[in-house]
Amino acid sequence: MTSSAGSARPLRPEHAAADERSANRGGTDVGTVGDLQVGDAVEVLGLVAGLEHQAFARLADDSRQAPCLEQSLVLSRLSARCTERRDRVLARIEELGGDGPAALARFDVVLADFDARTPSSTWAERLLKAYVGYGVTDDFCRLAARGLDEESARLVADVLGDVSRSEVAVRELDRACAGDEVLSSRLALWGRRLVGEALGVVQRVAQRPEVARVLDRAGLAAATPHDAPAGNATPQAAPGVFTELTAEHTRRMSRLHLTA
Repeated sequence: MTSSAGSARPLRPEHAAADERSANRGGTDVGTVGDLQVGDAVEVLGLVAGLEHQAFARLADDSRQAPCLEQSLVLSRLSARCTERRDRVLARIEELGGDGPAALARFDVVLADFDARTPSSTWAERLLKAYVGYGVTDDFCRLAARGLDEESARLVADVLGDVSRSEVAVRELDRACAGDEVLSSRLALWGRRLVGEALGVVQRVAQRPEVARVLDRAGLAAATPHDAPAGNATPQAAPGVFTELTAEHTRRMSRLHLTA
């Protein structure tokens, strides 16, 4: 799916490789990538590892709260797979000369405010939050990966290419909403709230200097408010980032037959 922006490209994993405009397109040899670019890559990879680490804990909790044993078993297996993906990203950070645990720790609470502001009151709301809310941050990582070196970009695409978590949520939500217009309407409203809060997380992450530079290399340059005082300007994520993220959110909601 593409957004209305002419330069936007689909966020499907197979298209999430490094952008041709990336300054890191010299191959997998770390020596060909500048120190600054390596540091920026480590920061983005730390974000991906942090999200997978939090997904591990969240899915384990989902497994505990699942309404039936079958769902509990499925979710527990998905949780275990998160650790394998996390460790692959941490290994890449080490290859680049970074400190994996330290990079992950910088994003250890990146979703804490989002979770505090969006507590789920039902199992259906919890499933939609997993599919829609956390899906926004995964999509953002796919966008940022366009500005990474080729090896790191391929890894992010592969790590985020596992659709098992999404398929579980879609299947269960389809079953719950079948013939229940009241639930569908309530979940549509819940989805709008989730995406708004998730985009707030993205805005804060995009303001980190390292992440902003990676977005710039991906052709998604950050914008600075024109009326900001000199020397005190805080970069804002470029509109194209939110255009693509919103388009992906709409696609997810449409798949559930819910109004975005």
